[in-house]
Amino acid sequence: MEDAVKELSFESALAELEKVVQRLEGGTLSLDETVTVYQRGHQLAKHCQHLLSGVELQVQQLLSSGEEEGLQMEATETTPDDIPAVG
Repeated sequence: MEDAVKELSFESALAELEKVVQRLEGGTLSLDETVTVYQRGHQLAKHCQHLLSGVELQVQQLLSSGEEEGLQMEATETTPDDIPAVG
């Protein structure tokens, strides 16, 4: 079952997790069903967290490379003192 969760996109896993929460909050499940549904919800939540962590790392890397590019651009930009006076 856990392998099937790993194949889900973030959006699909989150939608299913929301349904799990609704079922658990409904209060109509037997104890065995509650445990089974809770386990599925736990797997879905872990999968969503894993995907979010991956995206967060990508964003941090992009921001870091963007800052480095910005520093490189600043180092090569011309300042007003570098421009010869006209006239």
